[in-house]
Amino acid sequence: MALEACSFQVSTIVASTAAATSRVRLLHGQKPFPQKEKHNLLTISGSRRAISVGGGNGRRTQVVCQAKNVVDEVLVANDANWNSLVIGCENPVLVEFWAPWCGPCRMIAPVIDELAKDYAGKIVCCKVNTDDCPNIASNYGIRSIPTVLMFKNGEKKESVIGAVPKSTLSGIIDKYMEM
Repeated sequence: MALEACSFQVSTIVASTAAATSRVRLLHGQKPFPQKEKHNLLTISGSRRAISVGGGNGRRTQVVCQAKNVVDEVLVANDANWNSLVIGCENPVLVEFWAPWCGPCRMIAPVIDELAKDYAGKIVCCKVNTDDCPNIASNYGIRSIPTVLMFKNGEKKESVIGAVPKSTLSGIIDKYMEM
């Protein structure tokens, strides 16, 4: 598991000075602090999700990190979790249908692992063993493996048959992330 980048929420603003404006802009990634001003930036680790930053005039600003855990690995989908993992997922889902005895499946597996890490938090990558879950494979007309299906909003959008290069799958993922 990886930790998705924090998005910050500022609950109060100390003052309408240039320093406070710069501070808020930095948190939103729009503009860095001016170099001549001195600022103390805090690093948060562990489960603490909110910090208070003191202002020079006695006021305090609370900054809340809204990070969430994201999956950066390929999940195993089966009959029991198919609906929740693939059909009910809000993010696009890349599903690889494979079998342990399939040579081309072993060739594409590291590519799927890389895509899971590259797109962590943006898509979900799953794999379905067709020997263990023949019903899922037959429901989607899987006749050859490896087959990779792209799902968005619970609907099958695209399929790719065979061990294809990473760039082919990245192009498909990018296409459905934009929609």
